[in-house]
Amino acid sequence: MTEFTGHPPPGGIHIRAVEKRFGHTQVLRGVSLDIAAGEFVALVGPSGCGKTTLMRIVAGIEQADAGSVAIGDRDVTRLRPGDRDVAMVFQSYALYPHLTVAENIRVPLALRRLNAWQRLPLLGGWMPGAADEGHRMDQEVRRAAEALGLRALLDRRPAQLSGGQRQRVALARAIVRRPAAFLMDEPLSNLDASLRVQTRREIVDIHRQAGAATLYVTHDQSEALTMADRVAVMQGGELLQVATPEAIYADPADLRVATFIGSPRINTLPAEAGTDGMVRVGGHPVGLWGARPGPLTLAIRPEDLLPAATGLPARAEALEFLGESLLLHARHEATGTPLVLRLPPEMRPDLPPGGSAFALQFDTSRALLFGPEGHRVGASVLSGMHALV
Repeated sequence: MTEFTGHPPPGGIHIRAVEKRFGHTQVLRGVSLDIAAGEFVALVGPSGCGKTTLMRIVAGIEQADAGSVAIGDRDVTRLRPGDRDVAMVFQSYALYPHLTVAENIRVPLALRRLNAWQRLPLLGGWMPGAADEGHRMDQEVRRAAEALGLRALLDRRPAQLSGGQRQRVALARAIVRRPAAFLMDEPLSNLDASLRVQTRREIVDIHRQAGAATLYVTHDQSEALTMADRVAVMQGGELLQVATPEAIYADPADLRVATFIGSPRINTLPAEAGTDGMVRVGGHPVGLWGARPGPLTLAIRPEDLLPAATGLPARAEALEFLGESLLLHARHEATGTPLVLRLPPEMRPDLPPGGSAFALQFDTSRALLFGPEGHRVGASVLSGMHALV
């Protein structure tokens, strides 16, 4: 990939206490988020959680009911979209079908640098300064096209391109402006699986070369975890947690974050802390101590559960072969809670058949505890206890 040398102004995206209602429905509830210059933040959450509305407010397409938005050191809360110095990449590509690839990439440059007379189809090129500016724009279009492997496609029209090529054109049109911020709304959702993997690496590379703050909206957690410097998890119009991908996965602060991030979904079991501080599931101690007495939720990732001779009583239900791993579906005997184990394929001969009873163990240092309100609860790991016994 050819390097694209873009130098946006320093700053970032700064969102402060943004609220938004549509009728009686509150879509955003006091959302605040800072994205540093050169940082890539993925905003992830289920459909309808408010993430696209937040991006549209940053872009100026929607107006917030309360709160503010700054790009760099400028308060842009009341500015129209064209004055915010942001570039958007949409799910639908939004290319002009009658223009070539080169002309599509050139559009934002022409709108910013040429006046109405200079943009006229026939006479514009004869206007003072238009020829020199046009030459500079053509050079920048070629650099952006080379950065995304589009040099050979500059004379084609969108109808002659594949879905992946169209998305690259949309990206080239965004980066050629050298904006202060990139806003990307589900840009890969129309691509097939192999193209998504390839294009997400290209997006990250372009982001690093351009150096602008990037807000990337997606419902796909794999995109968020693999692409972003930080991940912001949103549900119900609230930001639940903003952290590195590693922290979001291994150290979620809220049960909603733990259950949304990870595939298969994290296992959750009803637990109880007694007056002695010991945490138990179905009456069995789990090697955790020190929690405040009362109901809890014990959460364990599928890869952290293992079949064993003794431990958590369970019953096998089904086995799925995924190539690189196996998924063993089981059920906790005492509570009927469904469980999933992710195991290496070489364990297949030793796994219990469907319908048979077996036991589970796990490393308590990797278990997570959440209180009744869904917030993370701390507890001490008892030495030597790494399984339900």
